[in-house]
Amino acid sequence: MNVEAKNVEQLGIDTVRVLSVDAVQKANSGHPGAPMGLASVGHVLWSEAMNYSPGNPEWANRDRFILSNGHACMLQYCYLHLTGYDLSLDDLKNFRQLNSKTAGHPEYGLAPGIDVTTGPLGQGFANGIGFAIGQKHLAGRYNKPGHHIFDYKIFAICSDGDLMEGVTSEAASLAAQLELGNLIYLYDDNHISIEGDTDITFTEDVAARFEAYGWHVQVVEDGNDINAIKNAVHNAKIEIRKPSLIKIRTHIAYGSPNKVDTAGAHGSPLGEKEVRLVKEGMGFDPDQFFVVPKEVSDYYLECGKKGTEKEQKWNEQYEAYKKEFPELAAEYELLSSGNLPEGWKDGIPVFKAEEGKIATRKASGKVLNAIAAKLPGLIGGSADLSPSTDTNLDKYESFTAEDRTGRNFHFGIREHAMGSALNGMALTKGIIPYGATFLIFSEYMRPPIRLAAIMKINPIFIYTHDSIGLGEDGTTHQPVEQLISLRSIPNITLIRPADANETAQAWRVAIEHKGGPVVLVLTRQGLPTIDQDKYAKAENVEKGAYILSDAENPKLLLIATGSEVALVMDAQAKLKEQGIAARVISMPSWELFEKQDAAYKEQVLPKGLKKRLAVEAGSTLGWHKYITDEGDVIGMHSFGESAPAEELFKVFGFTVDNVVEKAKALLA
Repeated sequence: MNVEAKNVEQLGIDTVRVLSVDAVQKANSGHPGAPMGLASVGHVLWSEAMNYSPGNPEWANRDRFILSNGHACMLQYCYLHLTGYDLSLDDLKNFRQLNSKTAGHPEYGLAPGIDVTTGPLGQGFANGIGFAIGQKHLAGRYNKPGHHIFDYKIFAICSDGDLMEGVTSEAASLAAQLELGNLIYLYDDNHISIEGDTDITFTEDVAARFEAYGWHVQVVEDGNDINAIKNAVHNAKIEIRKPSLIKIRTHIAYGSPNKVDTAGAHGSPLGEKEVRLVKEGMGFDPDQFFVVPKEVSDYYLECGKKGTEKEQKWNEQYEAYKKEFPELAAEYELLSSGNLPEGWKDGIPVFKAEEGKIATRKASGKVLNAIAAKLPGLIGGSADLSPSTDTNLDKYESFTAEDRTGRNFHFGIREHAMGSALNGMALTKGIIPYGATFLIFSEYMRPPIRLAAIMKINPIFIYTHDSIGLGEDGTTHQPVEQLISLRSIPNITLIRPADANETAQAWRVAIEHKGGPVVLVLTRQGLPTIDQDKYAKAENVEKGAYILSDAENPKLLLIATGSEVALVMDAQAKLKEQGIAARVISMPSWELFEKQDAAYKEQVLPKGLKKRLAVEAGSTLGWHKYITDEGDVIGMHSFGESAPAEELFKVFGFTVDNVVEKAKALLA
């Protein structure tokens, strides 16, 4: 290898380029161009700009790193390997293979040092807003004079593609509004997307756009000018009020004689001949693969060791903090462990039947305010709808640029960014985040919902105005297909409670749940409170489905969720008057029911009881699993209409008389 003319920094940068093209070529799949162009940027971050500890990827005060353009993941994998994380050279060789730590895009939980799953463009950028909120909130709650235990920053690399996605506009606007000066984003301005030069789609002045948002913007003209990148990062660090964007002119596939600045280097291997040319041009032996020169290995391992020393120093600072503020330290340690304060459930209210009708959204608001004091990590808000979703914590202030201790968030009419920010907040240990909007607008949040499910993290998504019960707003605002759409996502737990007490228990389940997001689906209209002394207890929500009201020798099962449970309860009474015994099943969560053992499922839905009628004011898709061939579903087969809710329920068959008629038809 001809390295005489190279210092160790340049050799390290070129080593990352060669490792990247080797891995992509071996996999015969991937994106070699971006990591080649970004190698110098990565070098600055991992050699000196970021605080991290390879031996403890979960160090509480580490800087977070987000690769929003996740297709460039070989860049991140290379630097994680080189700096001493538990990611071997064999892991790099196993890029994009089954059961590999090095997936085709960075995945949280697979490789150490991956703070968030990225890939869908724009999501990582918006996740960073949540990470930044998380840091500011922890600092506001726990930092004390002389004890700045949480002062980490959020670094991200983003691309042209990220900045074209609409969610980044929402997120950038929110970041500036909240003055999240702990954000440092490095924009890979390489002028290339899949279809070619970005001149065909993206000619806006990005710097002016972000300055207009209120960001601190710098421009680095040469993406290989290490000193210029270092200076820009330094300037971004000392700008504590405005979020920072550093626009860096890079060249995709830098070092490739024939593929540099071409779309062909974006999503395909360079090819064996071009890989040889890249290696020869950089002084590497073209017949050797996955080579890391010893001086490069020593250099980056030393960088990693410096990070370990920073963690050790922080640990000493934390011990001093712990002695001076033992109660706050104990609180943080409990919450960050994922455990909950003792007795937090004592505040969950029980609603009485004589209290009359209450919308489950309003019941949810009462529950939130009842448990908030004992759950200091519970923070959240809505997309400009807190009066409608009842998600305001009445005794607490708003999180703003001036008050970082506030627990109420105003995300603005930015549903997509809200969902992505919630994911970043959920990945901040010590925080239980929630966000609310109308169920119909869950459509704007599908990417972050799906990514939360992939990562198996636990944001709580609150969706109100859950059916045609919305009424006069009409078809555009009345959800029909959203319930089954959300249920179809793996690792989602959707709960549609029947009344105020099921809502209270749904919150208990949501707070305690692990392994994926919980979706609470709530009504606008008031629902009768089911008598807890007369019928089965709402605690059974945790089982997903339960016998709410039984009958002797039932001939029919009436199954419902949400607002339709009260309807089938009334139908059960009318059928009883006609000598027909029916069992009522409340089924707030398919997912929780599927986790129960076979004996319990048989108890609730006996195989021998095949006459079953399900009732839900949403799409009938999916219900066949529970009603059998001898059953039926009353649901929505079209969009709704604009009219008062009472009229709509009649028009679409959600009446006692129609349920009774359908039930009798099944028995006949």
